[in-house]
Amino acid sequence: MNNDFAFSIKRIGFDESYRPSDNTRITTNFANLARGERRQENIRDALGMMNNRFNALAHWDNPNSDRYSVELEIISVDVDVEGKGHFFPSIEMLKTTILDRQAGQHIEGIVGNNFSSYVRDYDFSVVLPNHNKGQTEFSIPDNFGDLHGKLFKSVVTSDRFKESFTKPPVICLSVSETKTYLRTGNQHPVLGVEYQPNGTSLTEQYFQKMGLQVRYFMPANSAAPLAFYFVGDLLNDYSNLELIGTISTMETFQKIYRPEIYNANAVAGKCYQPNLKNSDYSLTQIIYDREERSQLAGEQGKFAEQHFIKPYQRVLEQWSVHCA
Repeated sequence: MNNDFAFSIKRIGFDESYRPSDNTRITTNFANLARGERRQENIRDALGMMNNRFNALAHWDNPNSDRYSVELEIISVDVDVEGKGHFFPSIEMLKTTILDRQAGQHIEGIVGNNFSSYVRDYDFSVVLPNHNKGQTEFSIPDNFGDLHGKLFKSVVTSDRFKESFTKPPVICLSVSETKTYLRTGNQHPVLGVEYQPNGTSLTEQYFQKMGLQVRYFMPANSAAPLAFYFVGDLLNDYSNLELIGTISTMETFQKIYRPEIYNANAVAGKCYQPNLKNSDYSLTQIIYDREERSQLAGEQGKFAEQHFIKPYQRVLEQWSVHCA
């Protein structure tokens, strides 16, 4: 991957003292929790849910279900397009580290997990609606997601990223309402039973341009499958504890943000179609404003257009054409 851009990587711990930076997308899972009067309680409760889920999945040599805890870092990658020291927030992800109290050691987890991108907001909240405005049938613009995909691949193949992380990212997302998922006979000891969708989704196509493939698994005692986007071999490139770190982190966020699917009272069957209108689910005690989150996505897409796409349009177009 040709890379002429400079990248800056910053880390900040996600704990009760966390406050979102000015460059953080407010719609991001972790940033949304860290707002309002209950911000500390929100974060404390979310981390508690993650730790409980981790210990439930990592049950061997763990009789009291308290051996492990998950520590999270927010990884912010900024890009300098012109090499003049002017950085734009490119992507944000989460990095897990596992504390093994019995062994008295920290274990490296997976980087990725949650995925946040201003340019993705621009694609889905500005480019896609503008392309379909006044059209009788929905369609996808030519080259949709090309720039974002090349930027992402440029980040993860850069020397800066490889110096910081030993393995490629794994990004964990919700399943799509527009697809039906069929349970297969394949089962992993940690990831659980595998599902296959009845067709491809726009999200899958978008992430393919980022160099990521996807598989769908429903871990033990989960309500619905999760989508795991990855490079390489998901089942063999990562340890059980690494995978459990991602599951416990992202399933917790999904229970908070999509309780109709991931905190549903009925578990997905052999043939499963997600439904955000499902009324048979339980709420967590964590406060979250989903309506505000969807409104802000549009504002953040316009922010990317104003501060990144338009100012650097010529440079980005030339780079994208010559980028392998």
